[in-house]
Amino acid sequence: MADDLARDCDRAACRAAIKVGSKSFYAASLLLPLHVREPAYALYAFCRLADDAVDLSQGKREALARLRDRLDRAYRGDPWDDPADRCFAAMVRRHGLPRALPEALIEGLAWDAEGRRYETLSDVRAYGARVAAAVGAMMTVLMGVRSPEALARACDLGVAMQLSNIARDVGEDAREGRLFLPLERLRAADIDPDAFLADPRFTPALGGVVEELLVEAEYLYDRAASGIRRLPFGVRPAIRAARLLYREIGREVARRGFDSVASRAVVPAGVKRRLMARALSSVGDPIIGRGQPPLPETRFLVEAVAHAPWPRQFVRPTVGDHIGRMAEILMDAHARQSGRPMEPARIAGE
Repeated sequence: MADDLARDCDRAACRAAIKVGSKSFYAASLLLPLHVREPAYALYAFCRLADDAVDLSQGKREALARLRDRLDRAYRGDPWDDPADRCFAAMVRRHGLPRALPEALIEGLAWDAEGRRYETLSDVRAYGARVAAAVGAMMTVLMGVRSPEALARACDLGVAMQLSNIARDVGEDAREGRLFLPLERLRAADIDPDAFLADPRFTPALGGVVEELLVEAEYLYDRAASGIRRLPFGVRPAIRAARLLYREIGREVARRGFDSVASRAVVPAGVKRRLMARALSSVGDPIIGRGQPPLPETRFLVEAVAHAPWPRQFVRPTVGDHIGRMAEILMDAHARQSGRPMEPARIAGE
């Protein structure tokens, strides 16, 4: 059995890792049903382990080699002696996770290790495809969903979230010698990338480049929204919450005049609570982006899942999923008869 690879104490360690490592992700994860939440913690713990193994190591090449060995052993069912490895191996076996997805993540970490810079917005999206959209695709598989449409929208969301992170961390990254903004856009704004890294300072021109990145993120958040209806009913509040919380990061950057050099934007706790409530109260989801093909930069992730075999055991719909689907059918019928959709529930003050 897949669960024999991991113990209860291993799962507790993974749970603790996400609680400390990502407050936004942890908050959203609390809305997941337990049968998805636990493997999601395993996925996060392994991704965090992978990131730290490369980022905190002096020998990047050796760290990447060790990481690939850990991946090999997880897929062989012989994981390293670490809670994250054991839980990840159990999750791989149970859910039939296509190996191309974690391999894409490791490729993105390799790009980080070599200090790669990105000439165009498409290049930045390609980076986001590996370090974020790959995780979104893996989460979709954990939910028992493999439709190309759902995967394409999950990848949109992953790239959007990475763009939000990049926009928030411009100053912090620059002070560590890292630059993820499109070089061609910096030069078009008369900003020399090397000069900026040598002395990171905010200027209105830099703010314009950050704004362009967040405009792209907003577009992708809109595209991602329609994919939520492709997911099991019980997981939708968590994905809505993740979309709303990460989108708010970019909006907080915008409120600061797009200056993410002088300070790092933080979403206030009260705003997070309001967005969590909104995620719970939403009934309908926008249809913007429905039927759109995947981004060229994420197509390989969608195709990797499409060509992979289904596991012997997979996540089956819960009673709540069936009830939610019935509610949707009723709402769609109402829309056809009345000519307008039923209004989603709203919270006070919206």
